[in-house]
Amino acid sequence: MASLGDLVRAWHLGAQAVDRGDWASALHLFSGVPAPPARLCFNAGCVHLLAGDAEAALRAFDQAVTKDTCMAVGFFQRGVANFQLARFQEALSDFRLALAQLRGHAAIDYTQLGLRFKLQAWEVLYNVASAQCQLGLWTEAAGSLREAMSNWPEGSLNSLDSALDQVQRQGSLPPRQVPRGEVFRPHRWHLEHLEPVDFLGKAKVVASAIPDDQRWGVRPQQPQGLGVNLDARSPIMDSPRAGTHQGPLNAETEVGADRCTSTAYQEQGTGAGGSEPLVTVTVQCAFTVALRARRGADLSSLRALLGQALPHQAQLGQLSYQAPGEDGQWVPIAEEELLQRAWLDAAAGPRGLQLQCRGAGGRPVLYQVVAQYGYSAQGPEDLGFRQGDTVDVLCEVDEAWLEGHCDGRIGIFPKCFVVPAGPRMSGAPGRLPQSQQGDQP
Repeated sequence: MASLGDLVRAWHLGAQAVDRGDWASALHLFSGVPAPPARLCFNAGCVHLLAGDAEAALRAFDQAVTKDTCMAVGFFQRGVANFQLARFQEALSDFRLALAQLRGHAAIDYTQLGLRFKLQAWEVLYNVASAQCQLGLWTEAAGSLREAMSNWPEGSLNSLDSALDQVQRQGSLPPRQVPRGEVFRPHRWHLEHLEPVDFLGKAKVVASAIPDDQRWGVRPQQPQGLGVNLDARSPIMDSPRAGTHQGPLNAETEVGADRCTSTAYQEQGTGAGGSEPLVTVTVQCAFTVALRARRGADLSSLRALLGQALPHQAQLGQLSYQAPGEDGQWVPIAEEELLQRAWLDAAAGPRGLQLQCRGAGGRPVLYQVVAQYGYSAQGPEDLGFRQGDTVDVLCEVDEAWLEGHCDGRIGIFPKCFVVPAGPRMSGAPGRLPQSQQGDQP
C-alpha cells in the first residue's frame, strides 16, 4: 500500500499534468496509486472525458461513487459519461441520484475538498431535463426546468427561459458538466509536509558504560536508587513513601505499575472564607485526579486545582460531568451554569462530583462538534463519520479543516460538515464560534 506521502505526491503531480493538458501523464499518475481514494478515481474519470474516452470515464466514476456513496458530483459526472454513451436512462438515474445527495440544499461547494466547483441544484435539474428530452419525455423535461428555475439565482433566469422554450419546441439540450480542467487537488497542508523532516537530530552520547571513557561531556553511568542524587543541579529528595514524588504547590503524584494517580488538595479543613466542608472532585483523564474543593466551586477554581497536577489538560481539556440517570451520559461543561447544575446533581450522591477531562491519544479535546452531513474518508489522513456523529476536535488545522477523533479514529475533516455540539448533543444545530466557523456546504 502506498504511503500518504506517495499518494499526495502523485495526486499533486497529476493535477499539474491536467493543468498542462497532458492527459496521458495525468491518467498514469491518478491510476498508478494502489487502491486510489474516491477523489482520485473522480479525477481519472474527468480526464478520460477530456480525452474522449467515455467508457473509461464511466468505469472511473463507478469506482468513485462506490468508494464514496455520498459524492453528488461523482453521480453528476457519471451521468454525463452515460449521456455521451447514449445511455440516457442510466444518465437520468445518475442525475436523480446526484439531486438526492444534495438533500434539499441549493448547492454543494466542493472548494474546501479541493475541487473548485459548486454543484448547483438547478444544474442537476437541467441535466435531468436534458436526459428526459432524449427519452422523449417532453412534459417531464419542461417540469424539471421549471423546478430548476425556482433554484436559479435571482436575476439569472434568461438561460433557463431559453432552455424551456427549446424543450417546448421539442428541441434537445446538451448536458452541463464540471468545467474543463477542474479536478480534486490535495490540500495545501499536505503539500507543505511532503519534504522529509529530521525529528531526531544528531545523536549525542551523554553517558557511557565504559568507566574510563574520557570524551568531553560524557560521564560514566551512575548507580540509581531511592535517595541517590544523580546531579547536584537537580536534587531528588527522599519521599515519605516509596514511589511518591512531591509535585508543585499542594499537588503530589503517586506512580503505580499501570497508572498514575495525582491528588491536589487544600491543607485547611474548610473552604477559604467560610465554614463549608471540603468535598472530593474526581477527574478522569490519562490520569485519575482527586481534587479537594469546597462544594459549589466555580469552573476557574477547578481548573486551577487541576492545573497543579496536570497543567496541559487543565488548559485545553474538555471538562464534562456524568449526568444522573440510567444512561450516565457525559455532558460537556461549557459554561458556569452547567457546572452549578452538576453540583446540584451530585449533591445527593455519596461519591461527590464526578468529572471527566476528555482527550484522545493522550491529546486533550478542545471542544465537540456534531456531523450535520456524512463525510467519507478519502485517504488515510481523513476522518470519516456519519450524519449525527459526535466528533472530538483535537486541533484547528486552518480556517477550513479540523482534526478530530470519532469511534477510536483520528483524522482531519472539513469544518463545513459539522456544527457545534449542544450541552447534551441534541437540539437544533447552532453556529460555530468565530474561531470555529467555516462555509457550510
